[in-house]
Amino acid sequence: MKKLILSLCVAAGLFSCTSESDQNAIVGKANVAYYGRVWEVAINEGRTNILDSAYVEDAVLHTVPEVKGKANCKAYYENFVTGFTERQFTVKEIFADGDKLVKYWQFKGKHTGNFFGIPATGKSVDVIGCTIVKMKDGKIAEEQDFMDNMVLMTQLGLLPASK
Repeated sequence: MKKLILSLCVAAGLFSCTSESDQNAIVGKANVAYYGRVWEVAINEGRTNILDSAYVEDAVLHTVPEVKGKANCKAYYENFVTGFTERQFTVKEIFADGDKLVKYWQFKGKHTGNFFGIPATGKSVDVIGCTIVKMKDGKIAEEQDFMDNMVLMTQLGLLPASK
C-alpha cells in the first residue's frame, strides 16, 4: 500500500511539474488514441454501441440541421453503418492540442441500405473529409465535418457527373 501511495505521489508530482504545453500534448495524445479507436469500432466494425459512452450528454454535431445530444449523435452515424456495406473509414492524419483535434479522413463503402432516407443505389463511394473535434473530459463534445457532398451525391448517382 505504501508503494502505491508513493507511486501516485511521484506521478502527481511529475505531472504537476510539466508545462501547460506538455500537459496539452499528453491530453492530446490520449484523445487521439481514444478518438481513433471510437471510429474504428463504430464505422469499420459497425458496433455503434461504443458511441453510447463516447459522447458527453449534450454533444453537438455542427451539421445541417444541427444534431444535439449523444443519442442523436449516435443515430446520425448509424446511417453510415446501415446505409453502407464494405465500409472502410480511414483516418489519414490526426492532430491534437489538448482537447482540440483535427482529423483528415477517407470513407469508402457500397450503398446497400437506407442512408439518411436515400434508398440503396448499389453504388460505391469514396470521399475524403476533415473533422474538427472538441473533447471534454476524454469524451466527444463537438464535431464539425467538412466534405464535398456534391461528390458524394454524384457517386451515389443522385446528381449528374460534371463534364
